[in-house]
Amino acid sequence: MARLDQEKLKSVKSHAKTNGGARNRATEKDATAAVDAKTDLNRWRLLDEAGRQTWHYLESEDEIKEWPQSIADRHHLGLPLDLPTLPHPTTPLASARNAVDYFSNFQLPPGNWACEYGGPMFLLPGLVITWYVTETPIPQYIAIEIKRYLFARQHPKDGGWGLHIEGESSVFGTAMNYVTMRILGASEEDPRMIKARSTLHQLGGAVNGPHWSKFWLSVLGVMEWSAVNPVPPELWLLPDWVPIAPWRWWVHMRQVFLPVSHIYSRRFSYPLNSLTRQLREELYIQSYDSINFALHRNTISPRDNYHPKTFVLNGLNWVISNIWNPYLRSDAIAKRAEEWTYNLIQHEDENTDYANLGPVSAVMNLLVCYLHDGPDSYSVRRHRERMHDFLWMKSEGMLMNGTNGVQIWDASFLIQATVEAGLAEDPKWRPMLTKTLEFLDNQQIRENCKEQDVCYRQRTKGAWAFSTKTQGYTLSDCTSEALKSVILLQDIPGYPELVSKERIQDAIDTLLTMQNASGGFASYEPIRGSEYLEWLNAAEVFGNIMVEYDYPECTTSVVTALSLFSKHDPEYRKADISKTMKGALQYIRKAQYSDGSWYGSWGICFTYAGMFALESLSSVGETYANSPSVAKACEFLVSKQKEDGGWGESYKSCELGVYVQHEKSQVVQTCWALLGLMEADFPRRDVLERGIRLIMSRQKSEGGWEQEAIEGVFNKSCMISYPNYKYIFPIKTLGMFAKKYGNPEIL
Repeated sequence: MARLDQEKLKSVKSHAKTNGGARNRATEKDATAAVDAKTDLNRWRLLDEAGRQTWHYLESEDEIKEWPQSIADRHHLGLPLDLPTLPHPTTPLASARNAVDYFSNFQLPPGNWACEYGGPMFLLPGLVITWYVTETPIPQYIAIEIKRYLFARQHPKDGGWGLHIEGESSVFGTAMNYVTMRILGASEEDPRMIKARSTLHQLGGAVNGPHWSKFWLSVLGVMEWSAVNPVPPELWLLPDWVPIAPWRWWVHMRQVFLPVSHIYSRRFSYPLNSLTRQLREELYIQSYDSINFALHRNTISPRDNYHPKTFVLNGLNWVISNIWNPYLRSDAIAKRAEEWTYNLIQHEDENTDYANLGPVSAVMNLLVCYLHDGPDSYSVRRHRERMHDFLWMKSEGMLMNGTNGVQIWDASFLIQATVEAGLAEDPKWRPMLTKTLEFLDNQQIRENCKEQDVCYRQRTKGAWAFSTKTQGYTLSDCTSEALKSVILLQDIPGYPELVSKERIQDAIDTLLTMQNASGGFASYEPIRGSEYLEWLNAAEVFGNIMVEYDYPECTTSVVTALSLFSKHDPEYRKADISKTMKGALQYIRKAQYSDGSWYGSWGICFTYAGMFALESLSSVGETYANSPSVAKACEFLVSKQKEDGGWGESYKSCELGVYVQHEKSQVVQTCWALLGLMEADFPRRDVLERGIRLIMSRQKSEGGWEQEAIEGVFNKSCMISYPNYKYIFPIKTLGMFAKKYGNPEIL
């Protein structure tokens, strides 16, 4: 089959020379025209309901008249904005003002900013497969735009897809997105589909995919469940004291394992039809009926095998597959496990109003509800509605965000940036910032979730989530950054005190529950399980996924929040805060590498973590002049400065654990490096000024910057976008430089 597809690809390129070329040309033209259909971008509207962001396509002229397209809509869709050219800035503060002027245009009515949160290429396939097997109608305008996006994100050389938009083609990305395109109507004869299929076959076909792809293909009915390594829901029946009990796992891992185990136990596969029968022939390098799928449970392409399974996991999988499942697992145990996992899924749905932790578990929970409650149940209807919270429309088409947005996170950093730049006192920006404060006020979580202990949730009262309070998961860094923003803005005369002293104290109370024994802070909750649980990591494509870890970025966010709060309210839980700070600072110093750097787990990579670490140490008075740790960190950053004065770090740093230079300086990373150096009072102004000059030189005439390389990361191997960083961090960097050095002329 692989050889045949390569020959077919050559044939498509040269078919005009053959006698049958006219017919083939027509087939190719028709197929390409079908997948290249494009909706009218002028008909798309973004609705923001208290932070809930959904895109809508207006099909009638009356709807268009009643709901005009906003400048924010046009910005996100890449349409002309017709904004005035701003005065050419020659000083950092003038550049920062232009940036705020530009970015303020896109603030939404609730007070937040929207953006895509894309990058991962495995999200849309789970959604589209779930829509298909639950027979959820897919509007044509959505199908058109998803296809357009996926074609736009094909690898430019081999036609495949990777784990993320900047990654190399893999079996996971190529098989899953190929299937998605076929479900949405792309022809297998389209030359781009032939090219993708050829790449998939060269990688060994779909049998060489990781665990997740085998799961989804089995759900679709184009792979046998015998190819899927076991995902036993019985683990949820283990007593809490057992070291491997799932409640000890990282929250994303356990929320995915929960529905996957339920579906695996039921071995649901969509009934075979003409499309899935055809896919069975397209995805493999041999005939479907000749494949012994049980022999392929552990086959995986080297490109997908970022975290190889351990001998411990392989041994457990063998025991479960060959002894437990066929001989010891009774129907009663299976039923009890399925009912308990469904009960926990119900808790998750109710606590988040079906928004769920993230899109991966959300689509799986939809499928579980479809199987358990039926296609017309309230749970299925509500899940279907919530899927639109994750969809994002842009100039390239429609993608699926990594969460239901980054609303709270971006709003918090915008406030901090304008305060740092000294612009919060300017009456021009007071209405914008007051609205942002109102948004954070509205989004603070006021109570703990229902039956918190039953569903193993961390305290939420007083916390802020990453996106919205409806999603409702406490995060140490999001709570810290939002808390800092509220305190900073409410301390400026003229701003309302919307978040009361008691509610600020609630946030502090929650943060103080989250410290680990090491002194560091993790993301969603304190570490609950041993790092040895990584021996059971079955994902293969991700590292550090099984349990929470100490993160320099999270720890430093907490330190800066507690430092600020201690000045704002010095007596509240003074001893507890002092003890927490001492442990956190010890962790930060211990986490520093011998070369002076810190490894970043949520942004790329050493540059990102260095900024946070230096800010936290500065908050307790440690600078280049008085701290060897800070001096070493500064020297590390300076050693990475490029000839043009900027910094640019490749996402490969995240994968390899060593600093890898990007081929080009990046505005966002230049800001991160400069912010860290300025927080540390690094004495060489010439180093800083070169970086400031680069940032200013790339600013566009209307005040913004072009999108450059991807900014974020999770689980070491998957990159994710933060497009508002290119506005927020330059504002903060330029403003801080102007404050420290008197706003000199740079350009």
